[in-house]
Formats: sequence, C-alpha cells, structure tokens
Amino acid sequence: MGAYLQWLINTWLSISGKSISFEQYPWLKGPYSKQNFIGDDFYKTFAETENLKVEISSENGLLKSFDTVLDKHSKNYSKLQSSITRFYEKTAQYKMEVWSEWFGFVSFFARILITHLSTKMNQLNLPIKPLETCMGMSSEVIRLSDENGEIKYNCWLRKTKKTGKVVYAGFYSSCYIEKHNATFVKTVFPLPKGNVTVILKVEIQEDGSVKLVSSGNKIGDAGYYRIQFKNEKEAKVKYIPMKEVIHVFEDDEKILRTDHTFNFFGMPLLHLHYKILPSN
Repeated sequence: MGAYLQWLINTWLSISGKSISFEQYPWLKGPYSKQNFIGDDFYKTFAETENLKVEISSENGLLKSFDTVLDKHSKNYSKLQSSITRFYEKTAQYKMEVWSEWFGFVSFFARILITHLSTKMNQLNLPIKPLETCMGMSSEVIRLSDENGEIKYNCWLRKTKKTGKVVYAGFYSSCYIEKHNATFVKTVFPLPKGNVTVILKVEIQEDGSVKLVSSGNKIGDAGYYRIQFKNEKEAKVKYIPMKEVIHVFEDDEKILRTDHTFNFFGMPLLHLHYKILPSN
C-alpha cells in the first residue's frame, strides 16, 4: 500500500507539478533524501554527505536570531513577548506537551497517508489519536555547520515518546523572497527524492504574541510546497492549498503555548496544541 501511494504521489507531481529551476527560485532549494527512509539518523547521514559538522548543544535554537524574520516596521514590533524570542533562539532548552484533534472527512485520507506512508519512511508521523502523545514529545535541536563554523541548518527532531516515531525531522532557516521584499521562516521536511517546504510569514499580534502564517495563493508566495527533485538544479513543484497558522503565546500564568492549525481548501483539518516548558 505504501509503495502504491508513493507511486501515485510521484505520478501526480510529475503530471501536475510546475517545472522550476533553483536558479529562478533559490529559496525553494532544500535538503531531500535519496533513500526511501528518513528516520532520526537522517541528519547524521546528510551531514556526512555535505561535509558538515553536527553540533548538539543546549544553546541551539531554530533560528540564530528571531529578529531577522520580523517586520521591524510593524506597529506591534515593540510589544513582542521576550519569551517567544528566547524559545526560537534557545529551543533546545525547552520541552513540550502535546494534544491533537482531527476534523472532517478530509482527515480520513490524511490518516491513510500517515498510516501507510509516513510510518514506512518514518517522517511526518502526525499523531492520529490524542493518546499517542500522552507521554509527551521529545525535542532535539541539531546544528549543522561548515568547516568555517558557518551555520548551514538548524534542525529540529521531534518524536512521540510513547511510540518513538518521528513526527518532524525538519530543517529550519530563514529565506528572503525578493517579490515580497521580506524575510520568511523556512521549514524543510525531507522526503524520498523530494521534500515538503513550508514558507511562513511572521506576524506580531496586538498582545505581543506571534503568528507564523503560511497563507498565499501561488508559487512565489508564503505557503506549503511539495517538491520533487529532478536533479540538483531542477524540480517539479506543486503549491498545495494547505494553510498553517502557528500561534505562539503566553497564557494567563505566563506559560508559553502554541496553537498549530492546518486547513485544507479552507476546511479545518488538524489542531495541535503545545504546552512549552523549560527543560530544567
């Protein structure tokens, strides 16, 4: 079943995807797997292939500087909650508790993909049942640097503690899109011969919380991209009508929380809620 679904997706991308060159869209280029399995060792394998140094430290964060992805002209810029900045810059110092809820008939097809495809490649194993995350989710931040010490990727490996399945093996960075004259958060989730790339706009809210939003309409906008590599210079790209909103905020007790919602064709699909606490 998994092999058939993979073939079906690849055929769909080949027929309906847009052929692009990474010279034209450099911000869409990112890591991908040449194997059918991702798992929690992918970072090590990728680092060896790219001659990168693996650094695991409590100082690691998803972004070296959260300020680089903010609109400094926003009227709410000065209201930004400092705890959010610290989380993104020192992510390794936090642990998370997670709850999940699926919605609508579309979730039936999503669960089929997770059960038969995500499990096989051990990547994007979104929790199908709420109790899958009852023991929490592990969080490890891995930094990949070149021989000169320049940070190439900040990677976030999250697994459900109960099952050990990889929920996200993602590469986090920022990217500048000339069309919008703005810098966005870029997340890449490697897949066999391709990846899922999500481009998110950061919006500071009136109360100092932050929303990362993947809203857009076409290739060139923030949004959810499914990419299949032809070679290192070209790929087939499909802009998927999946909209994500990641709302990071402090609750009344100053505890950091996140509401992560997914909508597909305007219909609610999945809601993940995170309680984020210091590790120590």
